[in-house]
Amino acid sequence: MVSGVSSQNAEAGASAEIAMELTTGTVLKESNADLKLPMASTTKIMTALIIAEDCDLDECLTVPDAAVGVEGSSIYLQKNEEIDVRDLLYGLMLRSGNDAATALAIHHSGSVDKFVEVMNERAKALGAENTGFKNPSGLPDDEHYTTARDLCAITCHSMMNSVFRKIVSTKNHSGKYRTFVNKNKMLYNYEGANGVKTGYTVKAGRCLVTSAERDGMDVVTVVLNCPDMYNRSAQILDDCFANYKLLKLDENMRFAAGNALCKLKEDKNLVVKCAERLEMKVVPLDIKKFKMGDIIAKLEISDENGLIFSANLYSINGR
Repeated sequence: MVSGVSSQNAEAGASAEIAMELTTGTVLKESNADLKLPMASTTKIMTALIIAEDCDLDECLTVPDAAVGVEGSSIYLQKNEEIDVRDLLYGLMLRSGNDAATALAIHHSGSVDKFVEVMNERAKALGAENTGFKNPSGLPDDEHYTTARDLCAITCHSMMNSVFRKIVSTKNHSGKYRTFVNKNKMLYNYEGANGVKTGYTVKAGRCLVTSAERDGMDVVTVVLNCPDMYNRSAQILDDCFANYKLLKLDENMRFAAGNALCKLKEDKNLVVKCAERLEMKVVPLDIKKFKMGDIIAKLEISDENGLIFSANLYSINGR
């Protein structure tokens, strides 16, 4: 077998999980996060991202024969049915339609095989080096696998796409051609939940990717082959929100380096532990003359264990 999934591990009940802060990719919790496992319909996160990035959602298409009667979960597309990309995307993510995945793949790339090539290229571009796609839906294949870490990174990137984020956070969709109700229970039962995707096959077990936002911090969790996927995801999220917070450093904040004013070049986000005290210090550089935009100091933030953040500060005025 190629470097894909160990079916023996999956059958033995192996599981993997991870939680990341969305904007920084900071890992807040992990277990077996680099274990290659099948991911069932959470595969559709990558499929949806590619369509959201590349396609016109208002474009109408005719359902191809290959997308009719596809194995597994379905939105029951009919041969030669007219439907737009938008409704197919909602059917993909809210109802997990394998037929929608096939129709979108063919629409995007001309064939499922060509689309899978794009999926693998995009995964590698996002740093998902331990992921291999063989189809756009998540149907079982020994060479179709990911890790909790890779899938979480892909999802964090996806949630920064406004089209993707809107779709996966929608509970009820009434489109031009179809109406769908989201079957992701986290959206209804977990405070702050705003996505993203469920998955299940006998081989993969129960898989769930969740995003939730509280107090300005968005956490993405992945659980793979987890029988109690909803409760376990909620527990991981609760732990993350209880123990961590997001410190937002605005580029418009002003800092004093001696008698000169300076600022960050861009907004910065930093994940810190709720219980730890922080010290913020401006360290001026030994520069006598400078012009606007020159680096004149460093901003250093430390917790009880030492330095956790450092960034250049840029002069607002010359001297």
